[in-house]
Amino acid sequence: MRLSRNGNDARVVEIGRDGFSLRVGEEVLFLPYQEFPWFKSASEAAVRGVVTHNDAHLSWPALDIDLEVDAIRHPEQFPIVFEPDPQVK
Repeated sequence: MRLSRNGNDARVVEIGRDGFSLRVGEEVLFLPYQEFPWFKSASEAAVRGVVTHNDAHLSWPALDIDLEVDAIRHPEQFPIVFEPDPQVK
């Protein structure tokens, strides 16, 4: 399901060992697992399940993740606090 209301669709173009590449409109962004740790243990299908809400907002419903495109472009400006679940290996 993609909700691209403005024609600026998003899709995952490549998943690698250190992160994945995401095309948003004409721009390709890289999400390293070091900066976005929620995706590291997610299934490929869940990572590819990105939904575009508008030019600035993306979500991954299967993972309960919502991100602003600016947070992907400039993660240093949006500190992320991540506490891994000790029961998940």
